[in-house]
Amino acid sequence: MKHTYHIGLDVHAKNTSIACAGCDGSLEYYGACASSNLSVERTLRKLATRIGAEFQSLKVCYEAGPTGFVLARRLMQLGLEVTVVAPSLIPQRAGERIKTDTRDALKLARLHRAGEIKAIHIPDATDEAIRDLCRARTDAVDDLRRAKQRLDAFLLRNGHRYTGKSNWTAAHLRYLRELELACPVQKIVLEEYLQAVDFVHERIARLEKHMEEQLDTWQRKAEVAATMALKGFQMIGGMIVASELGDLRRFEHPRQLMGYLGLVPGEHSSGGTRRQGSITKCGNAHVRWMLIESAKAYRLPEKVSKELSKRQEGIPRAIRELSWRVQNRLCKRYRRLRARGLHENKVTAAIARELCAFLWELHVRILPANPIVR
Repeated sequence: MKHTYHIGLDVHAKNTSIACAGCDGSLEYYGACASSNLSVERTLRKLATRIGAEFQSLKVCYEAGPTGFVLARRLMQLGLEVTVVAPSLIPQRAGERIKTDTRDALKLARLHRAGEIKAIHIPDATDEAIRDLCRARTDAVDDLRRAKQRLDAFLLRNGHRYTGKSNWTAAHLRYLRELELACPVQKIVLEEYLQAVDFVHERIARLEKHMEEQLDTWQRKAEVAATMALKGFQMIGGMIVASELGDLRRFEHPRQLMGYLGLVPGEHSSGGTRRQGSITKCGNAHVRWMLIESAKAYRLPEKVSKELSKRQEGIPRAIRELSWRVQNRLCKRYRRLRARGLHENKVTAAIARELCAFLWELHVRILPANPIVR
């Protein structure tokens, strides 16, 4: 009779602590090893030999963290069942004040055996690479915002205010480059700030070009094209959603996707009282930010613009009908909620939450029956 052993790994950058929970109720700390894939693999093989079990009978779990999914994919290649645990959903006992690597490994092994941990999705290597590329582009946009803020603050300190219609247009840039400052040193500072803005602009353009090149050979190209058929999504938004979420069929209901993205309101209800607060903001913050930005497009009236019509070329009719249904529903709901006097941020969050349901319907029900051939 084959016995199953649950292995808890407390993975850090340099060392990994290992604990083993047997089906007979035993719980033992095995030791620590280096965090390289080869070292963990060798240690697990030694552990299997020591307890008299087959290597493939080990069920491994560890917390998601900065070390990523490389270890999980390697162990899965070796035939092991691997679970990556969401750290925020690990049960925590009140009064537990001692935290060590040994205790963490033992706790993971025990909870994994009891089935009390929540697993997260493990992306494949290609999806994770595209996700890193999308996040690099988002980081570059954030750096651009910071560079512009530094330049604006520098000019404000020195009493210079642009009186044109809007900032960062061609006219504004001409104003900045022709601006005369009293001190030559300040002119040097201004030029350095302008060079920093130009450099980040070029960096963003390079990353977007790389994204276009990778999209041509990506396995989720059809999913990105289907997402781009919706109002508020272009290539960058479609690639972020596809790379971060992966296969949406793992969510049995749209409410699970809403909760995964932290777009559902928090609640503290007891007895006859029901209190709901702001959205939980748990889960994937990158996709949540992207959906919030995309939801802002629905404040405008329903319309198939020239750009949206171009993105819908070659898209099956069922997807285009869904896109129009999304506009009719969300644009009207946006106007109705604003007419009730709700704050714009609350309205945008509500629209983003409903947008999750339409994305789920698109990827789970409509796209498989209406494939996009490109």
